[in-house]
Amino acid sequence: MQQHSTYTTGNQRDGEEISLKDFLLKIQQLWRYLLQKWKVILIVGLLGGGLGLLFSFLSKKKYIGKLTFIVEDSKGGALGAYMGIASQFGIDLGGGAGGSDVFSNDNVIAFLKSRLILEKTLLSPVEVDGKKGTLADLYVDFNELHKKWEKIPALKSLNYPLGQDRKKFTLKQDSVLNTIQGTIVDKLLEITKPDKKSSFIQVKCTTRNEIFSKVFTETLVQIATQFYIEIKTQRSKKNVDKLQIAADSLKILLNNKTYTLASTQDLNVNPAKRVASVNAEVQARDKMVLQTMYAEVVKNLEITKMAMEQETPITQIVDTPIYPLEFTRLGKLKGIILGGLIGGMLAVIVLLLRKVYRDVLTD
Repeated sequence: MQQHSTYTTGNQRDGEEISLKDFLLKIQQLWRYLLQKWKVILIVGLLGGGLGLLFSFLSKKKYIGKLTFIVEDSKGGALGAYMGIASQFGIDLGGGAGGSDVFSNDNVIAFLKSRLILEKTLLSPVEVDGKKGTLADLYVDFNELHKKWEKIPALKSLNYPLGQDRKKFTLKQDSVLNTIQGTIVDKLLEITKPDKKSSFIQVKCTTRNEIFSKVFTETLVQIATQFYIEIKTQRSKKNVDKLQIAADSLKILLNNKTYTLASTQDLNVNPAKRVASVNAEVQARDKMVLQTMYAEVVKNLEITKMAMEQETPITQIVDTPIYPLEFTRLGKLKGIILGGLIGGMLAVIVLLLRKVYRDVLTD
């Protein structure tokens, strides 16, 4: 049994060596065959280069709307003492250091690419040739989507009028808008941080329409920063509104008390009647209490306003897209090289398949 096993193993090894040798010989044979067909490969490669050159002439320009900005997010270190005083009166000024920053690290990329921000941007106004419409309609126009929808009655006249309530959108409007924003995120929009150590954020939108590339980029950043500021200052704004109402109410009460005290003092013209002066003393005491309360509320109101200003991030636009926009297209040399490589590779593949097919039939 052991001798038979050894003999079988030896045959398997000999078979493996023979198969490897045949494989290498086959590769060498195919290589020689391709060398013999070099003229065919060259001609097809030249034809591919010519087609690449033609495609470069026919390719449309793609305009790049590029905007770079930076967000400075103030922290509340300078207002720490004021916040401590205000907290003693039950006023929450926020601005804690532990708060999350949506514009930190990579969160900005996800925020700017979110469906909410993109839809708000697409439904924003844009003026083209004196006519106002939405960016979504402009996208549909320059991509000639209506021509593609001619056989679909529900989409043939689809548009996005300015001011239309988002909640009243039809299912088709929702579906197309979702498709547009998905295409923009996947193919047209690029958001990067050129330097990971800095806070600079670069937004690029590349489309075949110069106006869309510029306006979309600017509007996207504008809407995103406004929304971000509203989130950051929401709590402080609520506190300011509450304190402002309290201050206004106390001011009215204090003014009324001042007039009441003056009227009481005018009536007490006889100093011999000490009982009559009690009412004036009570009015004066109430006025003093109101003055104290009003002063504290006004002080806390000003502190809260300072905190809100401290929390409000400052957005600084560094570079903004300016007409004429930078554009990109397939260059002539690049078209020739790519066309030639693709043509040559296709020629090689076809020749190899043809050779292998013939060899199989002759075996």
